[in-house]
Amino acid sequence: MMPAYDDQNIFAKILRGELPCFKVYENAHTFAFLDIMPRTPGHTLVIPKAPARGILDISADDLAEVARTSKTIAVAAMKAFDAEGIIIQQFSEAVSGQVVFHLHMHVVPMKSGVALRPPQSRQEDATVLADHAARLIAALGSSREP
Repeated sequence: MMPAYDDQNIFAKILRGELPCFKVYENAHTFAFLDIMPRTPGHTLVIPKAPARGILDISADDLAEVARTSKTIAVAAMKAFDAEGIIIQQFSEAVSGQVVFHLHMHVVPMKSGVALRPPQSRQEDATVLADHAARLIAALGSSREP
């Protein structure tokens, strides 16, 4: 049996406004913010507002909302960071590499010649993250999804 959802995880605290983040997007069902240890510039996390530990316990409707928002962020990230591609990743449970046990999708813009940093290897400077958030927010405001 899978462990229960822990509402004291860091992403639940971010959703409740108890911890700061670099928010780039929010709607009724999802919340998106920059990863503070990005693997590339613009690395964004998309989470459901519903309490879900991972893909194994999220409702199909809430997962669909996360997927929709992930696409919205991906389209904006392509523009904001002159990306040539996008990685979308989701890990469920520790053995898969999940570290925070609130479902989240990683949206990672990719560009030729820019290598992925190792996961959780370096916290980015806050001024850089603020700039990246502003770029994504601007691209979200001007993006038209295909």
